[in-house]
Amino acid sequence: MFFDTVKIYCKAGDGGAGSVSFRREKYVSHGGPDGGDGGNGGNVVFRADDGATTLLFYKYKRKFRAADGGNGEGGKRHGANGEDVVLTVPRGTVIKDAESGLVIQDMNACDEFVALKGGRGGWGNKHFATPTRQIPRFAKSGMKGEERELLLELKMIADVGLVGLPNVGKSSILSVISESKPKIANYEFTTLEPSLGVVDAGDGFSFVAADIPGLIEGASEGIGLGHKFLRHVERCRLLIHVVDVSAECGRDPVEDIKLINAELEKYAPELASRPQIIVGNKFDLVIEEDMDRLKGLEKYASDNGQQLIYVSTATGHNVKKMVNTAAGMLAALPPIPSYESEYVADDPAISRGDRSFTIRRENELYVVEGDWIYNVMGSINFDDHESLAYFQKVLRNNGVFKALEDKGVTDGDTVSIYDFEFEYIK
Repeated sequence: MFFDTVKIYCKAGDGGAGSVSFRREKYVSHGGPDGGDGGNGGNVVFRADDGATTLLFYKYKRKFRAADGGNGEGGKRHGANGEDVVLTVPRGTVIKDAESGLVIQDMNACDEFVALKGGRGGWGNKHFATPTRQIPRFAKSGMKGEERELLLELKMIADVGLVGLPNVGKSSILSVISESKPKIANYEFTTLEPSLGVVDAGDGFSFVAADIPGLIEGASEGIGLGHKFLRHVERCRLLIHVVDVSAECGRDPVEDIKLINAELEKYAPELASRPQIIVGNKFDLVIEEDMDRLKGLEKYASDNGQQLIYVSTATGHNVKKMVNTAAGMLAALPPIPSYESEYVADDPAISRGDRSFTIRRENELYVVEGDWIYNVMGSINFDDHESLAYFQKVLRNNGVFKALEDKGVTDGDTVSIYDFEFEYIK
């Protein structure tokens, strides 16, 4: 079963909390703080698998979470780092942000990619000891790991795409030029999924060809098999446009070419401008009296600067010429394209250096919110004077108090920060 697009939810591990601990040993009267740091959360990592051809694994499992970091311990013992979750995908899979649709990474361009980073582990109380604060009774909680819905789209990696209407012989051509054995039958939509084959062009040169199914009029708008498989044409450097030239098909090959090209252009304008070889298949069924009927096809190819090759998969006529022509054109074309990353994370929850916050007024209450503030609060012991003084210092240094005053807060007003309420005093 072919499965080439899926939406999944991924969560990197949270960082472990730092430890509040003090060294206590016999004969050591002033041991001091020795709380260890928390471990880092695990990452969400994608790995390209050259042997995979489908995303079927993700059909039944859609949620993935990396392990959290371990908490720090006394004796300056560091928490264990969380284990990464590694997701294997076929080479050519494009990872997108599900909400915006922007490209995050093209797995054609790399072997391994860290899509979501785990949260940093929190500091133990050993980091907060100073000459004036020798007994810090607080530590930092770990940072949250990144989380996001991702869209995985498989865009098959092929040098040559065989395009054309159903029943023109694309699968037959692929079967005779490669070891691929696609299903072949004389009814519409025989091919229900793209088929790949490696073509040996001789002299040590080979290329990958793909039979792209489902192209009919209106395919770009979802008719028939729709544009489901058009994404697999996007990477092809060269298109072999197959038409049926036998009299029994009863169609005009020129109109068929124009129809398919129009669907390619509607889906992605650059596809219609890709180099094409026009292949007139089933030439063994053409008799001398039919040649006048094909003059329009020959004129169309000449007018558009495209090569026209008549072939027959039944007799092998001109099959080798078609392969050699394709190989020659590929040698002069640029390599298979990869998609550049378009996504820039701007969510404060996942932007490590972001110190933004919001202040809103609800009746007589000033409400302050910010993801980084929430993370800092996880490390505060609000029953400890020194820990609370540290929290106030963090807020002051990051401009929270000044912003409150700019909003009109005065002595005696109540400020709420994630259910922690206090009376503001300048």
